[in-house]
Amino acid sequence: METNSSHGQVLAYLGTYTGAPSEHQNGEGIYCFEVNPRTGAFSNRRLAASTPNPSWLALHPSRRFLYAVNEIENYAGGGGSVSAFAVDRATGDLRPLNTVASGGASPAHISLDATGQWAFVANYVGGAVAVLPVHDDGSLGDAVCVRNAASAAGGAHAAGADSGSAASGAHSEPHAHMIQADPDNRFVLATDLGRDRIFSYQPDHETGQLTPVAAQPFVSLPPGAGPRHFVFHPNRRWLYCLQEAASTVAFFRYDSSQGTLRLEQTISALPPGFTGANFASHVALGPSGRVLYAANRLHDAISAFAIGPDGRLAFLGESPTMGGYPRSFAIEPSGRFLFACNQHTDNITCFRISPDDGLLHFTGHSIPAPTPACLIFLA
Repeated sequence: METNSSHGQVLAYLGTYTGAPSEHQNGEGIYCFEVNPRTGAFSNRRLAASTPNPSWLALHPSRRFLYAVNEIENYAGGGGSVSAFAVDRATGDLRPLNTVASGGASPAHISLDATGQWAFVANYVGGAVAVLPVHDDGSLGDAVCVRNAASAAGGAHAAGADSGSAASGAHSEPHAHMIQADPDNRFVLATDLGRDRIFSYQPDHETGQLTPVAAQPFVSLPPGAGPRHFVFHPNRRWLYCLQEAASTVAFFRYDSSQGTLRLEQTISALPPGFTGANFASHVALGPSGRVLYAANRLHDAISAFAIGPDGRLAFLGESPTMGGYPRSFAIEPSGRFLFACNQHTDNITCFRISPDDGLLHFTGHSIPAPTPACLIFLA
């Protein structure tokens, strides 16, 4: 765990939405915090880098570099961008390295492969996914591979959503939302919220090219479901994908030898009996690998699910996020605390994770934060 040596605190970075307070975008860029690993309290917030709409962040495997999408559509005459920074591991300060085009518009997600040689970017507007080389000094090169969406978007409303839901999944066009290599760094998976598909690619680690997996180039979710974020289980055989508009979690068995998925279960991300509209946002596994968490916007709560020995999910309970529209959440490296980024109420809230059952308990810590979108820890 990376700590500030003078205070024994864990360092954290927060990506925010910037530039238009009238549209509830109050941030100025990427902020750095210190987190007390015993209490979960935040302190010493400061602006680490001014950059537009850094709504998703990723750290290099070496933890020497940080990358941020710039969720914009006007970079260099059109499209989005990605920015690279060098990390001062003692202070948390960020030094700008460079900014390059993201290979599309409004990038929503960035991740790095296990070698740290390639960055993968999902561009929400238009649905393109791109591969960017990472240079030895941490800077980014221009995209070497851009795969544009070719098929039509999915249904306008989510099939299988909870009763009374009016949620629609922005299905007027393709919307790539997440892209990440599998735990073996052998295949790359990407969600397209607009096309209701999870795509599987075979990466060329020498050239950066992505080739659709021949055995199964994609799996489809129900029309209008809106696959958004996914997470691999530590056993590398299970994958859980959260659908934004349907507010469901889909459990897949993953064949790591072929990069293919087989659907096993779909369960509501909301508590039993819920009615009304909701937009699910983020999914992650607890430190034990026995509990999965899913964030719900409008309902403004985080659900917890027990993971059975066969990988199937069962609803455990939920915790209100003590704020509005939780865009994402993060579990700090020790596994003791979960932090929710409440986008519409400008605060981050802290929850203690029960070591017994994985349920969340509000600590009382609510930290002012301008339009928080994504939180990561330097660990």
